[in-house]
Amino acid sequence: MSYLRKIEYELVLRDSFWILRNCPKCGRKTHYINTKKFRVNANGNKLDVWLIYQCVECKHTLNLTIYEREKVSDIPGEEYQRFLNNDEQLAEIYGKNRQLFRSNRADIDFDRLHYGLDKLHETVEGSGLGEQIMITVKNPCQIKIRSDKQIAMVLGLSRNQVKGLLEKGEIELVTDLPQSVSFTFFRSSRMST
Repeated sequence: MSYLRKIEYELVLRDSFWILRNCPKCGRKTHYINTKKFRVNANGNKLDVWLIYQCVECKHTLNLTIYEREKVSDIPGEEYQRFLNNDEQLAEIYGKNRQLFRSNRADIDFDRLHYGLDKLHETVEGSGLGEQIMITVKNPCQIKIRSDKQIAMVLGLSRNQVKGLLEKGEIELVTDLPQSVSFTFFRSSRMST
């Protein structure tokens, strides 16, 4: 029987981004990590909110601006309360937000990422094209991971094995974009998804 099996995965960060920057206390480049705490400062009816990062060596802090000179009424009430309570889940969400790091000109250390794959859903359709599997790996955080490494993670193969399958045409790369990679291959006994 011919079928087309479609599987969708998502690359998920397991921890906040690490920052690599010069530390004034250490006198050299060091890593900064998310403390999972916020600093909230009010000046009249204006509010500043920062996510606090700290040097892993000396504990020197770095504040990443989330809100700057915002009216208190412009910040959703529940989120404002979560800032005041140092909500760790909210700190993790902001610690994985690349836009926050871009706007603060903070250099993410992509070599220190902890990530994994979560399976989102799977469908099977009849097809006249033989037994094929189409896999899409979504990358909402736009983690810098080569497409062959993503394919290897999904299939449980080495990158060299994946490169060989790509060269033989057994795997066809459909899209290779920063936010997703899609590929198709013919089912083989050595591949398990």
